[in-house]
Amino acid sequence: MYQFSYSEILEDSPKDCRQREYDLFERAITLLRAAEGHPSQSPEMLGAIVFLQRLWTFLMKDLSHPDNSLPDKLKGQLISIGLWMMRETDLIVRGEHNNVAALIDINILIKDGLK
Repeated sequence: MYQFSYSEILEDSPKDCRQREYDLFERAITLLRAAEGHPSQSPEMLGAIVFLQRLWTFLMKDLSHPDNSLPDKLKGQLISIGLWMMRETDLIVRGEHNNVAALIDINILIKDGLK
C-alpha cells in the first residue's frame, strides 16, 4: 500500500486526494469481490482483508489528525465505520465467517461518496 506523510498529502490538491482515496477504495472492493466465496484463510481472502485493514487504519489515523478539516461529526461517523470494519475483518481472519458482502456494500457507499 502507498505510504505518504501527512504533509505530502496536504500539498496535493483536494481533487488529487479524493481520486487517490477513490482508487484505493476501488482496489479494496475489487479484492473483496475476488475473495467472495473463498475460505477465511485462503490467499484471496487474506490479501483482501489485509489491504482493507491497512486502508481503514490509514483513514482512521488521518481522520484523527488535528489538521483534518472534515466536520467532527463526519469524522466520528467515519471512524465508527472503520472500527466496525476492523471488527468484521477480525471475525473473518479468526474463521468465524467468510461473508464479505457487507464489507463490499459499505466500501462502495464510501467510495461513491468521494465522487
